[in-house]
Amino acid sequence: MKTYVFFYGTLMAGFDRRRRAGIDDRLAYIGRGWVKGNLYDLGLYPAAVPAEGGRIWGELYETDAPEPVLAALDALEGYHHGDLDRSLYQRQIVEVTLPEGATVDSWVYFYNAPIGQASRIPSGDYFEHFKHR
Repeated sequence: MKTYVFFYGTLMAGFDRRRRAGIDDRLAYIGRGWVKGNLYDLGLYPAAVPAEGGRIWGELYETDAPEPVLAALDALEGYHHGDLDRSLYQRQIVEVTLPEGATVDSWVYFYNAPIGQASRIPSGDYFEHFKHR
């Protein structure tokens, strides 16, 4: 079974965070896509929240080493399996839609804390938002 991960923030290409996590060589780029939700600017990084009606754009990757990749991502995202009260993000499998309409089930990290006064990114595209802020 193939394992996919979807990145919508500082783990996308163009940022250095994925390489620093030591997982770059275990990921194969599939393409751009989107998930249902709203995206917010927290300053240093974005927060995705599941929601109907919104789209969050990002990058889909396949991994042949899901255990070490997900362990590294869990640590990066502050996800504690089985303890959502201590988790900054929660990891969920959701449907990613690719531009041609195909869908893939993929792991995504959704924000698990109050959004507060964070501003919503209307385009749902953190990379474009980051270039113009």
